[in-house]
Amino acid sequence: DPADAGRAAGEEARGGAEAARQAVVDAVRATAETLNATLEQMKVVEEMRRTLREIRDVNKLVSN
Repeated sequence: DPADAGRAAGEEARGGAEAARQAVVDAVRATAETLNATLEQMKVVEEMRRTLREIRDVNKLVSN
C-alpha cells in the first residue's frame, strides 16, 4: 500500500537524518577537543617564552 511505503520511506529518512546529526555532533566534539589541546599547548609555549624572558632579564642584570 502506498501509505505504508511512504511511512517506511519517512522512517528511513528520519533514521538517516539522525545518523547524520550524530556524525555532526561527533565531529563538533572532536573539533572542540582538538581546539582545547591546541590551547593548552599554546599556554605551555607562552609560559616557556615568559620564563625565557625572565632568564634573559636576570642574565642582563648579572652581566651589568
